[in-house]
Amino acid sequence: MAKTPISTERAPAAIGTYSQAIRAGGVHYLSGQIGLDPATKEMVPGGIDAQIVRVFENLKALAEACGGSLAHAAKVNIYLTDLANFAKVNEAMAKYFPEPYPARAAIGVASLPRGALVEADAVLVID
Repeated sequence: MAKTPISTERAPAAIGTYSQAIRAGGVHYLSGQIGLDPATKEMVPGGIDAQIVRVFENLKALAEACGGSLAHAAKVNIYLTDLANFAKVNEAMAKYFPEPYPARAAIGVASLPRGALVEADAVLVID
């Protein structure tokens, strides 16, 4: 099966040995997004609330570059440096993902790249 890289300037550019997104058949794998502003390449100011919004805006931009939307998300993984912020992620997800909500994992981690407080990746199924 062929893999096709997908990218957009509306999400932070890949800064390592990975693609922003990969299409394999009708499945799209979106790389983990942290609260980086794609224009400045800096972490958004404003702490966890601003980072959560930026993470989902970055995923939304990638989903649209894939020809879909976050409504196509079948699976989302959330990584938090403080699981006390889980309720904030739930609140934001309700604004970005329509029902039926995707399957999800929420994982507490010791640290994330660039000092991020939250990261999320997603798998989309676009027919």
